[in-house]
Order: sequence, then C-alpha cells, then structure tokens
Amino acid sequence: MSQFASVFVVLLTLFLFACEQSSDEIEVNFVELKQGLLKGRIIPQLGVVSFRGIPYAQPPIADLRWRAPKAPQPWKGVKNADDFGHKCMQNALFSDMQFRASGMSEDCLVLNIWSPVERSAGPLPVLVYFYGGGFIAGDGSENRYDGADMASNGVVTVTVNYRLGVFGFLAHPELSSESGYGGSGNYGLLDQQAALIWVAKNIEIFGGDPSKITIAGESAGSISASAQTLAPDSIPLIAGVVGESGSIMGRFVTPLLQSERQGILFAEAVHEGEDASIVALRNIPAEELLARASEAGFEQLMPTIDGKFLLDSPQKLFAQKKFADVPILAGVNSQEGSFQQLFAETEVNQENFLLALQQLYPDAYERVAALYPGETPEQLKLAAQDLMSDRFISESTWNWIEAASANGKADSYYYLYDHVRPAMKSIYNGGADVEITDLGAVHSAEIEYFLGNLDVNHIYHWEKEDHQVSLVAQQYLINFIKTGNPNNEMLPDWPSFQTNQQLIIKLQPEVVGVEKLRQRYQALSSL
Repeated sequence: MSQFASVFVVLLTLFLFACEQSSDEIEVNFVELKQGLLKGRIIPQLGVVSFRGIPYAQPPIADLRWRAPKAPQPWKGVKNADDFGHKCMQNALFSDMQFRASGMSEDCLVLNIWSPVERSAGPLPVLVYFYGGGFIAGDGSENRYDGADMASNGVVTVTVNYRLGVFGFLAHPELSSESGYGGSGNYGLLDQQAALIWVAKNIEIFGGDPSKITIAGESAGSISASAQTLAPDSIPLIAGVVGESGSIMGRFVTPLLQSERQGILFAEAVHEGEDASIVALRNIPAEELLARASEAGFEQLMPTIDGKFLLDSPQKLFAQKKFADVPILAGVNSQEGSFQQLFAETEVNQENFLLALQQLYPDAYERVAALYPGETPEQLKLAAQDLMSDRFISESTWNWIEAASANGKADSYYYLYDHVRPAMKSIYNGGADVEITDLGAVHSAEIEYFLGNLDVNHIYHWEKEDHQVSLVAQQYLINFIKTGNPNNEMLPDWPSFQTNQQLIIKLQPEVVGVEKLRQRYQALSSL
C-alpha cells in the first residue's frame, strides 16, 4: 500500500470515528504526522480543510534566540489545529494588516495549510506564501493571505511565519563565531527555508505534490522568494517562483562585516549596562528587547551575505548560474511609490521636478529627467511616481527577472499591475470618509486579487470590477502554479518575458513591449 493510500485510510477511519462520537465533530479532519496527530477543520462551503498553527520548528526562545531553526518536537495526543498561533515579535505599523493570530510571541514558527477535502486526481500542486511587511511586520494569519479559495481551486496552500526585525536579522561577530559557518543574520530566511523543507517532507500527507512546490510572496515576501532561489538547501525544493513587488537584487542585502558592525552598535545601544554580549541580550525579555530596539532606531534590519544561506552577492550567484532555474512570474504595481515623495509640499512643475532630482542625483539629474519625461503637472506626477517606484522596489524586481532570464533556460512572465483599489471603509479609517487619490495600484494592492480573497478582507469597498480583475489575476496565478505557464485558452495571452513583452493587469489586460523599460533600468543602474 502506498504512503498516500495509507494516509487516506487513517484519515477515513479517524473521520468516521469522529462522526460517531459527536455531531459537533463532523466538520473536522485528521492527519497523522511524525510529530503527532493533527486535527483540522473543514470549510464545507468550499470543500476545503484548514490546519492552522502547525509548528515547523522549535520555539526560538532563550538560548535558541538568534540561532538557525531547530527541528520541531513531537506532541502527545491530538493537536487541535484551529488556532493560527502567535505572530512573531513586531510593532503595529500598517493599517491594512488584519491579523487573526492569537497573540504575539517569539514562539511563532508555525505554518498554516489549506487543502481540498476531496482530491481523487492525485497529489496537487503546492503554493508556499511568504508575507510582506518590510521584514518588520506581517503574519501568516492575515485575511488577505487566506488559502481557502486557492485550495478550492486545486492548489494546496501554505502560509509561513518567520522571525522579523532584530529577532530575525541580527548579525553580530559573537553570533558568527558560534554559528559553525562563520556568519550570522538571516534567521528569518532560514525559518522560511526550514518551513519549505518541512513542507517538502510532509505535504503529501495533506494531498500536495512535493515535486511541484511554487514559492511566492509580496514585498519582503517577494524579496524572500527570490532569495530562496539562491539558497543551496532551498534550490532543489522549488518548482516555480512568484514575486509580487521586490527582489534580493537591490538594496535589500548587506555584506556580513557591515551587518556585524550594525549588530555591535545595536548591542551597545539597547543594553543598559556594560555587558553588551549576546548572552546578555538573550536574557532580555522579548517585549522589552523589541521596545529598546525600536527606541534606538534598530527596528529594521536587512538580509546578509552570511556564507550559509547566501554564499555570495545575488548578482554573482545569478551570473554563476547558481540559482533555481525554474519558471518565474513576477512584476510590480504602477504606484509602488508616489509623486508626493519627490515633490513633498512643493508645486508640481518642471522647475521643482528638476530641483528635486538635483537633490537625489547632483551629477546626473538631467539624465534622470530624460529617463522620466514630463511637461504638464499630470505627466510630471506620473514621472515622479515612476521614479519613486523604481527607487523603492520596482528596479530590484526588474533586475531579478532580467538576471534569471539572461542566465537560465526557464520561461519568465512579467507584469505591471494597474488596477486601482477601491476606498477603505470609513470604520477602518477612524470613522472618516476615505477619498481615492491614487494614480495607480499602490504597493500591496494586488494581494487579495491574486489569491481570490476580496470577500475575506472586508476593509475595502469592493465593486463588480474588482471581482472581475481578481477572477483573471487569480486564474493566471493558478495556471502558473499548476503548469509553470499562466496561460489558458480562456484568458488573454500573456507572452513570456523572453519575447520582450509584459502584461498590464487591469480590467482589460494589455500586452506591451519592455524595451523602453529595459533602456530606463540600464541607464538608471549606471548612475
């Protein structure tokens, strides 16, 4: 009898037993892991079962703070997987983050799985999603990342918690000396990798195919996904990758020595006394450490070239073809940054545009102005928006798909998401009316559309057009996860990036060339 068949027998037996015991237990489902017996909850209207808060590593507390994640411990009896568990240590920063976590703690290394109840067609493709939040916030319990709708469309969906801020990305000479590989930092990325390894080992029990795992994420999650494609222990596990706004091919990674120096400054700043050792820092309670780090200005730390997870700079690893050469679906939103970030309170005109560029590019502001042309206030707003979007995150996303396409053989698909999200409900804005002033799709606006979660996230005034855009965007994503290609006969054709084209995702999708974009990014990178 195969492993899948054996698991099915266990599932069926336990399910029937539950039905006999109590009518209250009919809407549950059981799986048996090496860690122990797990009870999930069926969502009958979708035909999906969810398993929440599954530990994939030991809690990184006490002596395990700032260490690579350790294998999880088994539990006794039946673990009730209907609680998302704790979100990782973070401050409340972003109003669009709606958590369902039961609290906050360092004990947060859990993942959540949604899978179809009936799966007679055999093992299903898997989506492993990493949340965004600048490596300082976010959680797998957020409504917008809910995996139920994706699972109802035949994709086993997983969201992963990983350490954030100083808990997830602190590098320090003492940590490097004790690590066994001469580096430190990247604990949040190592958490993601440990979850990916856990999924590869266990997802078949949930109906998933371990050979068809697509990793994905938005913002910091997209940066993470791109970084995972460069990590030696992650590469063999990845069948495809989706990146929504961001990559490691930008300003989001630092050399080890630089990160270690920052770690020393952090230790000196947050420790009240002469002892600024790692041992002393590990004795500070998590809530107090978070508060001290925030007060001292060390809330956000970036990934590091640590010699274990990242062996070298991302640029060199791509050039040396040391990456997962798998299909990529990646892109950015049309308003990742805003024109106000450039103009501030000044009037939008050409004079102020050039003055602002001169502040950013003293020796090349005229060249930059030529790359982002505009004459009227409306044109200048869009030009400034494009520039600030590129500086923030769009250029790094482009650099990733360009490097992967130039050095690999797998097809890539690039998009610009350009559907303006509706206004937030006033109840979530302090009771005040919310006016839409966006000139495009703001950072993170695409998440609910791609994952089919408009009805799960209640904070916006979704309209018919939003559901139409979501239907198309989600189907592209589902096709890509299942086949490595977003296309089918029911959708507008999405040419591969190798044809020098991208898809504009909006109410009426449109294919456009990328040569002007390529020229812009090549020129920008030379400044």
